[in-house]
Amino acid sequence: MAEIGGVLETDACATVERLRQGEVTPHALLDALERRIAAVDGAVNALPTLCFERARVHADRLMQKPPAERGLLAGLPVAIKDLNDVAGVRTTYGSPIFADHVPAQSDLLVERIEAEGGLIYAKSNTPEFGAGANTFNEVFGATRNPWNTARSAAGSSGGAAVALATGMAWLAHGSDMGGSLRNPASFCGIVGMRPSIGRVARTPAAGVDRTLGVNGPMARTVEDLALFLDAMSGEHPADPLSLPKPPQSFLSAARSPWRPRRVAWSADLGITPVDPEVAAVTRQAAESLAAAGVAVEEAHPDLSEAHDSFQVLRAVDFAISKVDLLRRHRDLLKPEVVWNIEKGLALSVEEIARAEAQRLAMTKRTLAFFETYDLLLTPATIVAAFPVEERYVASCAGRTFGNYVEWLAIAYAITLVCCPALSLPCGFTAEGLPVGLQVVAPPRADGRVLAAARWIEELLGLRGTTPIDPRSPRA
Repeated sequence: MAEIGGVLETDACATVERLRQGEVTPHALLDALERRIAAVDGAVNALPTLCFERARVHADRLMQKPPAERGLLAGLPVAIKDLNDVAGVRTTYGSPIFADHVPAQSDLLVERIEAEGGLIYAKSNTPEFGAGANTFNEVFGATRNPWNTARSAAGSSGGAAVALATGMAWLAHGSDMGGSLRNPASFCGIVGMRPSIGRVARTPAAGVDRTLGVNGPMARTVEDLALFLDAMSGEHPADPLSLPKPPQSFLSAARSPWRPRRVAWSADLGITPVDPEVAAVTRQAAESLAAAGVAVEEAHPDLSEAHDSFQVLRAVDFAISKVDLLRRHRDLLKPEVVWNIEKGLALSVEEIARAEAQRLAMTKRTLAFFETYDLLLTPATIVAAFPVEERYVASCAGRTFGNYVEWLAIAYAITLVCCPALSLPCGFTAEGLPVGLQVVAPPRADGRVLAAARWIEELLGLRGTTPIDPRSPRA
């Protein structure tokens, strides 16, 4: 297997600076990525669709501009999740229904990334329509965890996380409804952030006011992630929910001296079982803040309605966005997707109204909670990476779950209350599998999340554990 070495190990911020100074070219970066993918992707299946020639054409155009006009990314290659359209590139959404689909127009997000000098060179693997937190589908197969290729990379942004962890990407786009950025970041030892609603503009589909799912950045370090969020963010008239860029850049916010004074820690948010080892690793990370002088208290907002509310609102979203697919292609949809759509179609207006009221009540309680605490810390996932053959986590700590999404409650509860949240590597299990710490702040306090996460990253001393070569199961 080829050594990682050289430019691939350099972080995104430093690589962008080298691009601006003319010390390296976008074409050299693309060449290095192409060699790396050829050497390692066969073991993990993270980037099934490549578009290097398209990226090189964009690099040629970019290099004709003065360096100051090449955008925030200045020619840095970026991987895009296979749920978002890239013009002229096969985009399957992980579904055999769209196995040969080639869109003519890119998603707004992709257009913005390219306008900021990002070069799209690959599509990352995802489960069908992003459903389920294990990245496998009938088009490309399963994506494997590089820390142990017998384990899951989680999902739905599993391909993105694995590409970052193995040096096949500096930056990777993901999306998150019930933890789809945060889960794979935790499983793969990288950083993934669910930003505030509207922070990243996207092409509206099936409705202009869908707020459960958002697009967000993934990277190997907090600073790199902040740089990417700067490139992704900003309002667009085609997305009525999109927010303008804040006065301070996210990279500046990440590098700011802000530190939390009072932090809440919860192993389970009062709503979910947690693997004892994962709880212990994340608790130790929280205790590191206490040792550094931060007041850390065990507390969490009342999120007791999270299961009921999320199950209903997720089903509504699936019904709105995919009912036509159910009618025309039921036999090609995986069972979990069919279940979610049918659950949504069977709901009454009264049930939907109750779920919305629960979400509103939880959000109000969470806002009140953050009047006392600067941050909330939890495990990013309740388990470490599970066997790749298992479709989802069926039980944890002696509790059996009622469906394939219930094990994600520690993430989807935060989705419901509209908070930005980041998964940060915070340690390893005895088996050597990464564990992520979820860092949560009030709505629109994305800069606070980034500043805290960068400080915690330094405090824990885990920066630089990736990229790695894929590792086979231990004998």
